[in-house]
Amino acid sequence: MAQLNGKVALVTGAGRGIGRAIALRLASDGADVAVVDLNDENTKAVAEEIRALGRKATTFQADVSKRDDVFSAVDHTEQELGNLHIMVNNAGIASIQEITKVTQEEFDKVLKVNVQGVLWGIQAAAEKFRARKQKGKIISASSIGGHEGFPLLGIYSASKFAVRGLTQAAAKEFASEGITVNAYCPGIVGTDMWVEIDRRMAEITGAKIGETYDKYVGGIALGRAQTPEDVAAFVSFLAGPDSDYMTGQAPLIDGGMVYR
Repeated sequence: MAQLNGKVALVTGAGRGIGRAIALRLASDGADVAVVDLNDENTKAVAEEIRALGRKATTFQADVSKRDDVFSAVDHTEQELGNLHIMVNNAGIASIQEITKVTQEEFDKVLKVNVQGVLWGIQAAAEKFRARKQKGKIISASSIGGHEGFPLLGIYSASKFAVRGLTQAAAKEFASEGITVNAYCPGIVGTDMWVEIDRRMAEITGAKIGETYDKYVGGIALGRAQTPEDVAAFVSFLAGPDSDYMTGQAPLIDGGMVYR
């Protein structure tokens, strides 16, 4: 399927996990892709995978919590790939901590990456789309934690609720210009992030390693953990023409765990 032929996409946090799967899926669907991540070695490996699919790729090392980095990544994408049509603000970090023990440092770190990173991505993409007087797609990572707060994930959940707020506001502001803004809300995905979540949960609660992960997976109606490719398939829909009449939304893609 080549629904994205002729399109250029930028994916943050694309060096591994969900971001890597999104970058590869968009390339499989015909897009040229800018692979953006803090880890330059990972971005280069993903870019090679994209080129093996017959698409163009470029890499850029950026800290999404820094506005200048995100704007520079967008400028780099335009210079190297000729344009930008799809912005995927995927980069994010988790924080596992009791509400009463959250420190200023922990709070600031999560909000800077998960909320500021999305805001800067929205700003940078919208500026580029407007300069070219073209339509565009802005897609950001929220979470099941953006629809429901979970124990020990309070700050993470707050950051993902904020992504939904930014998504709705930006969608309303940009609609008249043909720029759509949506988010995606994964559940329990078998990535390095969940390995760390499970480890920290065990540390705080005394549960055995793997026990928290198994408990959450046990609550999924479809009976299995989510793969990065499950998420990427939905992001591809948001990036493609079939979602042109959809904006301001943050659908759950979690196998049946949180219902709204």
